[in-house]
Amino acid sequence: MESQFDYIDTQLLSHLRADARKAYSQIAEELNVSNSLVHQRIKKLTQEGVIKKAEFILDEKKLGYKTKSYTGIRLREARFAKSVMKELHKISEIVECNYVSGNYAIFILIFAKDNEHLQRILYDKVHLISGVAGTDSFICFDTGFQRNVPIE
Repeated sequence: MESQFDYIDTQLLSHLRADARKAYSQIAEELNVSNSLVHQRIKKLTQEGVIKKAEFILDEKKLGYKTKSYTGIRLREARFAKSVMKELHKISEIVECNYVSGNYAIFILIFAKDNEHLQRILYDKVHLISGVAGTDSFICFDTGFQRNVPIE
């Protein structure tokens, strides 16, 4: 797919990344192309999996989640990785979960109401999952920036 990107695809993705709610007709007008071309290209990019989904980004702080933690999880044995991941998926405060290399087998991103809530998530949920040997948490003070990968 990478080599199949042309100028129109790149511009469409840039416009959608800036504002996924922007009307296709407005994008077509700004790119000086037909509305149907915009629809066809977005449909193609979606079918090929380049565009996974359009969603709203919620402000976690305004929803009451004041503590953000990146937490590394050590496993008792590597064979527990998939079953631990399945159990982590059930914990709604965990918004991202990745297999990683290094000292941890899994790295998760947790949003909690406060430090006490984070402690309950870790001690009453994560640590009780069969196969978890331990965790190390890294509190995020603030996010400097966040973005998608570059479109080239």
